[in-house]
Amino acid sequence: MTKLPLFALIFVAAGAMAADSDSDARDLAKALAGRTPGKPVDCVSSSWVGGPQIIGNRTLIYREVGRVLRNDLPAACPGLDDDSIIVSEIHGSQLCRNDLFYTLQRGSRIPGPHCRLGKFTPYEKPKS
Repeated sequence: MTKLPLFALIFVAAGAMAADSDSDARDLAKALAGRTPGKPVDCVSSSWVGGPQIIGNRTLIYREVGRVLRNDLPAACPGLDDDSIIVSEIHGSQLCRNDLFYTLQRGSRIPGPHCRLGKFTPYEKPKS
């Protein structure tokens, strides 16, 4: 087995993180394409919020007919990735800023750490 110097390993890891960042930026641009952001809100109805699209470890995208809600988490959520299942802890009829959720990896029953939601920014297509 060939041993790589430590600086080479750091360079490889940095390259992988940049590729992930580029992919996340493309996914976010695609999810929000043609839409205009509205005023961020603290809470949204939980009756229509489906499972979110995960973008990186800090952004969740919720969809509704004609509208997309972007939630930027206040801090990175360890274990949050494309293969995560999000389990939200909803109290009442709304999903709100600072509500907690955790992740499960597919095929696992061991919950990940709790993470907090941020504000919800609605994105809508301009009316013609």
